[in-house]
Parts: sequence; structure tokens; C-alpha cells
Amino acid sequence: MTDKKSGSGLDAVDEGPISSDASSADHGGDEADASEHTSVAALKQRFADAVVRHRVYAGGQHVVWIDPEKSHEILSWLQADPDHHYDMMSDVTAVDYGNGRPVNVVYQMFSTVHKRELRLRCELPLDALEIDSIVDLWKVADWLEREVFDLFGVTFKGHPDLRRILMPQDYAEGHPLRKDFPLRGRFSRAEQTRRALAQDVERFYRAEDLSAGHIPQEVAPVEVGTLAQGEREGNS
Repeated sequence: MTDKKSGSGLDAVDEGPISSDASSADHGGDEADASEHTSVAALKQRFADAVVRHRVYAGGQHVVWIDPEKSHEILSWLQADPDHHYDMMSDVTAVDYGNGRPVNVVYQMFSTVHKRELRLRCELPLDALEIDSIVDLWKVADWLEREVFDLFGVTFKGHPDLRRILMPQDYAEGHPLRKDFPLRGRFSRAEQTRRALAQDVERFYRAEDLSAGHIPQEVAPVEVGTLAQGEREGNS
């Protein structure tokens, strides 16, 4: 007799996305002393009203949550001030904790001059997923911000070319890394396949992008006799 409690591993998928009811966020980490990190101490002194919280995680990673409205001003100062000089933006990404909680935009920086790293986070409510672009400060943020826009739905104000970078421009199923995104997508597999086959590659690239590529690599045809000889040697 079959146990009714047992089910397939896709039961959770069939049940759909989890509830979006708001709940309190557990940021984890340990309470930290700002004096342990030069830049954190300076941030709390210069931008006291814009520093939301400060935590330290495993490996001694200092993380500071800041007011999104002040993000560009703070990041610009951290880059330009000679006492900090974060000349390397290692990553711009995002985290969605689900359950209606804010999406966190994450900036991972490093100062090659002072040999110092710092992570900043900005919490964006789901009904206001936008923040200033930092492409004018670090050019590497161009494609990184496009990825966050594509997969999380965060709009970066002032970005010079904000468009999808991984998903097709006419992708209509939403943002795949959001917690409310169904694992199987919002469309049926048949509809997903139909849309994929109907894509015109030239619509998703600018003329200069296509001209920058090289001639596609061609694989030399394998002669039947050569293949048979290789199989005989492999079986011997």
C-alpha cells in the first residue's frame, strides 16, 4: 500500500512560490566595533545618519548597510578619499531573502593601496527597486549592474545602457533569481520552447557587437575510415 505522505521531489514546485508576507530579517553575523576597521569608523563619523548597521562575518568580513539614497555619495567618497581609496570594485550583486523582505544590493570593494576590503549593502523595498548607478565611478559595474537588473529586477538610475544581459530582451517571465520566481518558470515548457525557437539573435546585439566577433570555429570533418581505426585501437 502506498504511503500517502510520500511524494515526488517536485511537490514543492507544484505548490508554487512561497508566501510574500513580510517578516523580520535575521542578518546574522556578530556585532562589531567600528574602530576595528578604519573605513567603517570613518563612515560612521562622516555619514552617521546613513549607516544603518554594521556586522562582521566569518573570516573577518566587515559589512555595512547604508541608506540607498546616499549610496552614490558614500561610494564616491570611499573611492576618492586618499585615506580609503577603494580603487577596485570586485562585485556588484544582489540577494533576495523572500517573504516580502527587501532585496539587498551588495557592493564588494577592495583597496589595492591600503590592502583593505569592505562590503556595503543597500536594502531596497520590493515596491521601490531602484538605486543610483556607479558606472561613472567604476566601469566594471556596467555589466554587473545589468546582471542585477536582469536577474533581480533592480533599476540602476543613470546607467548608460541598462538592458538584459543573460536573458533575452523580450523575456517575459520576470527575474529568475527572485525568490517568488517559480522553479519551472511562469510559462509552460511548450511555450518556453516556442519562444526560444522564435528568437532572432540579431535583435539582441548591436551591429558593432556582431562585427567584433571572429569567424566561428569550424571542426574538421572526421573520415569514416579514421574513426573506425580509432575505435579499433580504443577497444584493443
